[in-house]
Amino acid sequence: MREITYRQAITEAMDEEMARDERVILMGEDVGLFGGAMACSKGLYEKYGPERVIDTPLAETAIIGGALGCALTGMRPIAEIMFIDFTGICFDQIVNQAAKVRYMLGGQVEVPMVIRTQGGAGRSYAAQHSQSWESLFAHFPGLKIVMPATPYDAKGLLKSAIRENNPVMYIEHKALYNNKGNVPDEEYLVPIGKADIKREGEDVTVVAHSRTALMALEAAERLEVESGIDVEVIDLRTISPMDEETIYESVRKTGRLVCFEEGHRNVGIASEVSARVTENCFDYLDAPIMRVAAKDVPIPCATELEREVIPNPDWLVTAVRKVLGEREKVPAAVGYTSCV
Repeated sequence: MREITYRQAITEAMDEEMARDERVILMGEDVGLFGGAMACSKGLYEKYGPERVIDTPLAETAIIGGALGCALTGMRPIAEIMFIDFTGICFDQIVNQAAKVRYMLGGQVEVPMVIRTQGGAGRSYAAQHSQSWESLFAHFPGLKIVMPATPYDAKGLLKSAIRENNPVMYIEHKALYNNKGNVPDEEYLVPIGKADIKREGEDVTVVAHSRTALMALEAAERLEVESGIDVEVIDLRTISPMDEETIYESVRKTGRLVCFEEGHRNVGIASEVSARVTENCFDYLDAPIMRVAAKDVPIPCATELEREVIPNPDWLVTAVRKVLGEREKVPAAVGYTSCV
């Protein structure tokens, strides 16, 4: 199987879907000749022209409002917002319009639109360009939230998102674009709403998503080599709707859970996973659940300070050892949840 980058996987997905369906269009700042903020649409303008690859003004409200209008009138738009941090500007269009219009019109319309954006830290982009807002958007019914970690998932999930008849927030990670992985030549889809067990294990379950899923795999290998600890790693892939049953089955097997995310610890995805497992699998738990997440401060610009704030494999290794009963100092952003 060939190896391509995360960026190439996204480009291929859009190219294939635009070739398959002339209703698919791309719109956003600099998505044309420049190829988008992260160069994911390079070559599409030359292939499909300015009517289907549309450079917009620097106006997020216009991008999402225009995409919603296109979706309601028969098109299948992909709207690119450079950074998820900028979705605050078009928040109303996303959560009060796109997420709700199908419900408010009694199902008489479909809203087949994809909002492609990127989040996460690790590049010293500072507080206004490094945030993880997936938990914010997951709060709103009507939106589906997708976050791929690998090139394979990036391509398959984006193709599924483009064919979905409801609005999808497709959130890339800024630190993954050059990562390589195996992607087949033939067409395939990755279903929205289905988690992936990236590594099977017996001793403890780690639930992660996006870049933290890859960090979890790194930590799991270290734990096996150093201590013989067998970690099962679940990559959520879709934040909403969440694949609860895959998580529950794993926790019933291992009896222990560590939730690992890059978003802030306060009211994050780790908190939600922890709450659902506590409600549904409490009797299977042999230890309190632990959460590993970013510290609850704005993301710093300085590389050294950024490293102190966002989680890494070392934090996860410490948390796994803790949940298995080993005594080590736990970082400030790692702690027990309440299990009662």
